[in-house]
Amino acid sequence: MASRAKTAVTSHIDYGLLILIAALIGFGIVMQFSASYAIDPQYPYKFITKHLMWIGLGLVSMYIMSAIDYRTWQTLAIPIMILSLGLLVAVLFLGEEGVGGARRHLFGGSIQPSEVAKLAIIIYIAAWLASKGNKIGQVTMGLLPFSIIMGVFLVLILSQPDVSTSVLIAITALAMLMIAGADILQISILFLVMSGVFAFAISQFPHARGRMAGFLQAFFKPWTSQQYQVRAGYAALQSGGLFGKGLTNSEYKLGLQLPLVHSDLIFAIIGEELGLVGALAVIAMFLFLAYKGTRIALDAQDDFGRLLAFGITTWIVVQAFINIAVVTVTIPNTGMPLPFFSYGGTSTLMILTALGILLNISKGGGGRLKLDANSLFRRRNRRSRISHSHRRSRA
Repeated sequence: MASRAKTAVTSHIDYGLLILIAALIGFGIVMQFSASYAIDPQYPYKFITKHLMWIGLGLVSMYIMSAIDYRTWQTLAIPIMILSLGLLVAVLFLGEEGVGGARRHLFGGSIQPSEVAKLAIIIYIAAWLASKGNKIGQVTMGLLPFSIIMGVFLVLILSQPDVSTSVLIAITALAMLMIAGADILQISILFLVMSGVFAFAISQFPHARGRMAGFLQAFFKPWTSQQYQVRAGYAALQSGGLFGKGLTNSEYKLGLQLPLVHSDLIFAIIGEELGLVGALAVIAMFLFLAYKGTRIALDAQDDFGRLLAFGITTWIVVQAFINIAVVTVTIPNTGMPLPFFSYGGTSTLMILTALGILLNISKGGGGRLKLDANSLFRRRNRRSRISHSHRRSRA
């Protein structure tokens, strides 16, 4: 991908994106409370309180990230990747065992390393692709090293096991590789190889096989699904009609008729309470996020910023539509949270952190907070690997 450096730097962030983020957060808080207050009648504020805590932490992180020049993360890409790999290895040995023997959380369930890995991989892949420039089309410079990098991350995440997060990361990375200018043959080969790996992984995990079999059985008649979660979620979504039953008036969340109403299946509650209009409003907001993120990527100052903005946008939007597709029985059940709406601490924190970086890219970099990454790793006066993205320092 040829570098197209730009000299003009805007003085302010994208206020349209900021307003959209605020709207998604506000809408998410309202729906999170509506979905979760009936889970434990004795403690109706249990989940919303924790959700608000993580939103608060996320907003602080978003502000900090928006005030740090996004180019800093290019210098820190390798340390960030190493930290993420360390967490992914640690969870396999120290993580709490969950349903089906899965190990996905550390530190009492407060940290989910695979959520941290989403942003870490995007930062590293963006820095790595930007450093290759036009050489990315060469097999030895593009296909082979990219396969090794992704292979290490995907194997660790699949070992938890977490197939859905692995698929999301693979889709995001392939999209970034395509935007970077990789040959279509490389993209096709990687797609086929990854598809084979995921097919093999699904065949090895009983819960994944069960979800796939249930999806195939229920695709045309979801109301007959043998999986109660799928059947109930579809029924709740369908029962909302055009305008829904009204906020907090969901019948399926009462008595736990619909499991995971505050996390994986919250979109079903949105459809039941706010109807087709509310469901389409959520979809429209994520489509607008896709548009804003793409515009920011196209207007970025350098290749790293362009790839980073595109990767962040792809991750959040694709994750949202995977969640929606599960509820509408368009794809197999994955357990993927809906950004801004689903209960999930690490996921909320990392998404808002990533959006802070996107906001910084939108204003062309720079910021009030200074983080001298070069001095931290004693890399002063090294030339940037992206042409024209920085001034070359004197030797």
